[in-house]
Amino acid sequence: MKLTELKNRQSARVAGIEGGTGVERRLEALGIKPGIEVTVISSHFWGGPVTIQVGKSKISVGRGMAGKITVEKH
Repeated sequence: MKLTELKNRQSARVAGIEGGTGVERRLEALGIKPGIEVTVISSHFWGGPVTIQVGKSKISVGRGMAGKITVEKH
């Protein structure tokens, strides 16, 4: 499933990133890479950025980029 499909306060593990090397590098620089646990802090069904928690950091990712992140719920 995609990160954008998670509801607020849901956690999942990043399974992969479906994008070019530029997207992968940008997300990795933010600490988002396969195997990392993320929790959705804020996501609205009508659009806008998705705010997630990665470790102790809160990060906002554009909806387009968040749609490239595949996750596995526990």
